[in-house]
Amino acid sequence: MADYQNSSHQNQTAKLPLSGVTVVVTRAAEQSDQFVALLEQMGATALSMSCLCIAPPTSYAKLDDAIANLNQFDWLIFTSTNGIDYFLERLTSLGFNTSALAKIKIAVVGQKTAARLQAYNLTADFSPPEFVSDSLIASFPNRKNLKGTKILYPQLEAGGRENIVEELTLLGAEIQAVPTYQSNCTTEIPPLIAKAFQAGKIDVVTFASPKTVGCFYQLIKSIHAEYVLENICIASIGPVTSSACRSILKRVDVEANPYKLLCI
Repeated sequence: MADYQNSSHQNQTAKLPLSGVTVVVTRAAEQSDQFVALLEQMGATALSMSCLCIAPPTSYAKLDDAIANLNQFDWLIFTSTNGIDYFLERLTSLGFNTSALAKIKIAVVGQKTAARLQAYNLTADFSPPEFVSDSLIASFPNRKNLKGTKILYPQLEAGGRENIVEELTLLGAEIQAVPTYQSNCTTEIPPLIAKAFQAGKIDVVTFASPKTVGCFYQLIKSIHAEYVLENICIASIGPVTSSACRSILKRVDVEANPYKLLCI
């Protein structure tokens, strides 16, 4: 009976679509858990190799000033879960709560960003049909009459989707982009993952942001294993990240569609 049960379990595992596939997830550690779990449910061996570490901004000055003057803004734009977390954390630390946002409309890019907002009991007033910044710009409410509309955009300190600032400004909006968090490249690959790369045991590497692609390549070069990439499937979450893959890694093999989950 035991042998039959073991055989049955092995057969069920073998039927999973990613059985026998080893996937490296390069997202920041605090963002990768859900994706790793999904991959494992599909039978993959998922290895978390965080190429980025997320941290507070170098200075809170601009963010604090914006929070102190929230009543001046008509819209608040979030393009990432990090932006939401760090903005609301700072809002709370300054003695405010989410009721301070009651009169401000909120726009988000992506279902995961919208879901994170709901975790704080806030609901997005607008989310574009596609999960990219170009879609937000093209379908922004009342976009033909934004003159004088004041928008607050908490963003990555090094700059992120600059086209949002540029295009909405051209449409007449007064948009204030404030550094809310920063992301830095990690400096070491976990030893077990480094050995797996060097031994050619990695089948797929997944990327969810352009910066992650660059950080990953520097890490791979540091262990002199860039030669293994030609035998690895490179998977991207969307067109902007795919562009970085083509520029830095010279190709992309899989691109998620829609841009909400990386499906390989």
